[in-house]
Amino acid sequence: MKRLRSWSLFTMIIALVIAVTVTAIPQQVGAVKSSSALANVSSNIIPNLVKQVNPAVVTIIGQDPLLLEEVEDPRDALGFGSGFAIRSDGWIVTNAHVVNGLKAVKVIFQDGKKYDVVKSLVDEETDIALIKINAKNLKTLKLASNNTKVELGETVIAFGVPLQVKLRNSVSAGIVSGLDRNIDEPYRYLQTDAAINPGNSGGPLVNLRGEVIGVNTLKAFGEDVDTLGFAVPVDTVRWVTSELLQYSKVRRSSIGIMLEESWAASYGLPAKEGLTITEVKSANAKKAGLSKGDKLLTVNGHAVQTIVDVNEALKGVLPGKTIKMKVKQRSNGKVVERKVTLGKK
Repeated sequence: MKRLRSWSLFTMIIALVIAVTVTAIPQQVGAVKSSSALANVSSNIIPNLVKQVNPAVVTIIGQDPLLLEEVEDPRDALGFGSGFAIRSDGWIVTNAHVVNGLKAVKVIFQDGKKYDVVKSLVDEETDIALIKINAKNLKTLKLASNNTKVELGETVIAFGVPLQVKLRNSVSAGIVSGLDRNIDEPYRYLQTDAAINPGNSGGPLVNLRGEVIGVNTLKAFGEDVDTLGFAVPVDTVRWVTSELLQYSKVRRSSIGIMLEESWAASYGLPAKEGLTITEVKSANAKKAGLSKGDKLLTVNGHAVQTIVDVNEALKGVLPGKTIKMKVKQRSNGKVVERKVTLGKK
């Protein structure tokens, strides 16, 4: 997997040559698949949607210190990514890896208006960030409700700035290729075959109602890899942005134990044995009767097989709250319920 921020000018030129030379045939095949997937979509829906969404989509640029050693002209040490406005008073969503380390960060809208970024709020674990510009009456995008059901195979549009700033406010269409993907990140992701490339990070993934269902973040690279991209789901985006706006950080809780996944679960195979408790660290966890070697089966009513499952079950649950867990005891094999007061993570 590769996060999709910026390239130096020299690297971009080489990459574009490689993309044109090596992937021409796969791109043609992909185009046939996309047209088939979109065959039942009205010819006016997507153009109208693009007109509605693009004014809220931004290009984020700044000087990348890591690129300074690779270029002769400091102006070519340009880091960039994508984002979108969610509040009319200047708050913009992007990825944490887009803005981390960038100097003199600016935001450019589709109409060419440019603003300095005056504040950044970052959550590393989810790779979501909020940046603030001094602006009013911005065109904004709506985050889909947490009750919105994202369907496997539904049509989606990805917005952003792929490969170079000259291509800002590009759009690509595809489908939702997978739900609740565990890709060795702390939380789950959406999978899409909509074309996303370096620079698309932080851009919105939008459904045909114009609602943001995800933030484009990762792409798989390789000779045999084609249109395998991932987005942070909207429920995670909504949770993180709400926390950042209110507290400038994301409040997280911890059960106070160390866990190990089963071999099957670690490979994404069907598993039912739960996670093994390898260490009981907190006083609250010990008080609850948790022991090394026990199997953790559920957290707050959610079945858990992976660390990601546990993180998802604790998403939005604050320290100090008491939760219920089902545990299979190592000592006698009985499944028992335990109540644990969560600590800070």
